[in-house]
Amino acid sequence: MLWLKAFHVTGVVAWFAALFYLPRLFVYHAQIQHGAVDDEPGNARFKIMERKLFKLMTFAAVLAIGFGVSMFVFAPDYLLMRWLQVKLLLVMLLVAYHGACYALLQDFAADRNARTERWYRVFNEVPALLLIGIVILAVVKPF
Repeated sequence: MLWLKAFHVTGVVAWFAALFYLPRLFVYHAQIQHGAVDDEPGNARFKIMERKLFKLMTFAAVLAIGFGVSMFVFAPDYLLMRWLQVKLLLVMLLVAYHGACYALLQDFAADRNARTERWYRVFNEVPALLLIGIVILAVVKPF
């Protein structure tokens, strides 16, 4: 069980690293697309970086979720714990955020981004808030 937990935490760390970085790339990409200077090489570079990072982010998410679910095989009673139920709700929100990142990535790839860099700066804070909630629930187990 501890090995599963170790690999789960490793996947979570990698997933969150990418979740913090991809929206930051969106901030800079939006600056290029809405800037006064045409920067087609920069635009193309961001598209490649975002696409590659999203693939890595998805791989890390699959690892985190896969090892997390595998722990339930050995300890199914954990699913009855209220703190874990709330944590899983936050994880589902994180998966939805991951999906939203994919939709935004597609907009940038097709040069359809209509959002400002400021919007992306706010969007970039969502995973940090989810991380705080998830860590508190997993460590403190308040209920």
